[in-house]
Amino acid sequence: MNAVGIDISKGKSMVAALRPMGEVAFLPQEFLHTEVGLEQMACAIIALGEDTRVIMEATGRYHEAVAAALHEYGIYVCILNPLLIKQSGGGSIRKVKTDKADAMKIAKYGLDNWTDLQEYTPMDTVRQQLKLCSRQYNLYMKTVVSLQNNLISLTDKTFPGVNELFSSPDRADGHQKWVDFAITFWHCDCICRVSEKAFTERYQKWCKRKGYHFSAEKALDIYAASCGHFTTLPKNENTKLLIVTAAQQLLQGKMTLATLRAEMTRLASQLPEYETVRAMYGVGETTAAQLMAEIGDVRRFPRRSAIVGFAGVDPGLDESGKHSAKSVPTTKRGSPHLRKTLYQIVYTYLKKSPADEPVYQFLDKKRAEGKPYFVYMTAAQNKFLRIYYARVKECLEAFDTEAATRA
Repeated sequence: MNAVGIDISKGKSMVAALRPMGEVAFLPQEFLHTEVGLEQMACAIIALGEDTRVIMEATGRYHEAVAAALHEYGIYVCILNPLLIKQSGGGSIRKVKTDKADAMKIAKYGLDNWTDLQEYTPMDTVRQQLKLCSRQYNLYMKTVVSLQNNLISLTDKTFPGVNELFSSPDRADGHQKWVDFAITFWHCDCICRVSEKAFTERYQKWCKRKGYHFSAEKALDIYAASCGHFTTLPKNENTKLLIVTAAQQLLQGKMTLATLRAEMTRLASQLPEYETVRAMYGVGETTAAQLMAEIGDVRRFPRRSAIVGFAGVDPGLDESGKHSAKSVPTTKRGSPHLRKTLYQIVYTYLKKSPADEPVYQFLDKKRAEGKPYFVYMTAAQNKFLRIYYARVKECLEAFDTEAATRA
């Protein structure tokens, strides 16, 4: 029984091993994250004998190469949340923070919790690519929101309300009508200093060139909306540079989001549970891909409460003696990206109010009991996840049975 603790860092790892009764099986030693270094690490671990388990912390991306390499050598690998190691204390009241001490601390945790360790299984290629696309999508979305706020702030100095002139949604390629319009008509003087007829003709040519629908009534409304403004930035080359550059950057960001959305949908549609997830109320193409990316294979969760805990929407507990708190916040220990997606889905239930949907019925029941907004919204997310777990797990089991039958 050998517990191998690996303290992961960028480019290298510290490895130590313990046996029961505190026996040191392998003194702390450093290995590089190269092909040769990982091979030497695997050989050193295999030399410890059978009944050996490797324990490491999930440290961003650094641990993935080590875990995958050791798994290929047939070594039992367990990846833990760093919070578990931190809360274990390591059996000492002294705070020692070195790579060697951390490796020994992780190995000790492995011995103390030997029966609770779960083996690492590599994520298949499609799910891994889908998760990376989803994370990149969230990152670019934050940038696009910032760029959009910046463009609106700038146009308020040259053409107030230009972003409210059009209600057209984003096109499939990411283009948005008001952003394209702001690139060409970047100042209200570009419109109001020409005649109404001249602008209408120019606007018609612009719509044809950009592929937008032309309406003579809309042209007159735009012309009227451009007149009478007091602008704080003059119509000159400097102002044009600021507006056009900001609009082009926003447009490029929206086009990137459109590309990522299409790729996420393509990857998600390759997974067997895609149609089941899409059939759930409130789940669209993008949210379905994000749900599947963040949750992964539901078969890795032994029960419904495990997936709820993974999302961090499970209610916390605060009891001690005669004290029992009535209102306790959720744990929020899981993925914030998953919680954001769940909130968007539940908000759809709240907005559409589908009376025949179990999630909305549960939400409405909690709201009728006088629960605060975030309480009944979080309870609805919990309910949705449990339904998701049951339906998707049933779908995957049926898929596995069908695949076994064919084989």
